[in-house]
Amino acid sequence: MPYFKPFKVIIVGFDGVLGSALTGALDLFSFTGVSWQRFLDEEVEPRFNVQIASLGGVDIRCSNRLIMQAHRDIREVLECDLLLIPTIGDSIDKVLRQNSELIAHIKRLANTKADIASNCSGAFFLAKAGLLNGKVATTHWGYADKFKADFPLVDLQENQFVTQSKSQSKSQSGNIFCAAGGSAFYDLGLLLIERYCGREISTQVAKTQIIDSKRGNQNSYTNVTLHKTHADQLVKQVQEFIEENFTKAIRVSQLAAMVNITPRTLNRRFQSAVAMRPIEYIQAVRIEQAKRLLELGNVTIKSLAEQVGYDDISSFTRLFKRATELTPKEYQDKFSRLAI
Repeated sequence: MPYFKPFKVIIVGFDGVLGSALTGALDLFSFTGVSWQRFLDEEVEPRFNVQIASLGGVDIRCSNRLIMQAHRDIREVLECDLLLIPTIGDSIDKVLRQNSELIAHIKRLANTKADIASNCSGAFFLAKAGLLNGKVATTHWGYADKFKADFPLVDLQENQFVTQSKSQSKSQSGNIFCAAGGSAFYDLGLLLIERYCGREISTQVAKTQIIDSKRGNQNSYTNVTLHKTHADQLVKQVQEFIEENFTKAIRVSQLAAMVNITPRTLNRRFQSAVAMRPIEYIQAVRIEQAKRLLELGNVTIKSLAEQVGYDDISSFTRLFKRATELTPKEYQDKFSRLAI
């Protein structure tokens, strides 16, 4: 028999959930205290009691059409140590609209001792419940613009893999955690396992699941071409010119003259539309193209720098590492198709 009482984990199930996020969370916590012990032929001691809870305890239709059976009705869950909200795999607005009653129960359980954690777009549930107002949070970089527009009171740190907020409410003693997207959940899961079970157990899980737990932030995954969700047509015109001519020398004064405004006005409008200056956008487009070339595989750093408009290799390397937290070689080793 275990010498401790397993921590109670409730995973929120809902139609439109990303199936892998739901089952991944179930597996990660269910096998803590199990897999490592089996490998070493030791006594199995599950550290978590994990259950999927849906509204009414009904079956869950995942976004990949997999049907999952819930363990219990979330309306009957009075307390837990950890409440997990997995990724929304379907339309975010549709899922939130269809689960307004579920949001009420998330908010109810947040007013207990429970820690609350979301993965990827699951953070939209927390924000919709008002649990992230005035707090730091993260979500998948692809949803960052929508999240900021929908929930301006949240301090979204879209570059972070994992965020943690301490509650300021007297009625809630637990913390709120958010993971960025996809496999970033494993970073969050290891952090939470360490929080409850200690570093040794967390390390055991990382080893048995072969999880790289030191991945920094989302910068090496983002795509600058998504920065067009604004309505400033003049800025879009300049963006398109930059994207078509980034291999050439481009001056901000040249861009401003092209659209008949001053460089100062262009800087201001760019900052307002895409949260960066034109020179920063030029650099971002070049770095994005460099990433794509590195992903294709066989390219030298010297030829890479020249292909994206840089004569100074050291300057290019410095800018690339600032943008991605990886050197070009490290990025190539991590993402190149030839390295697979």
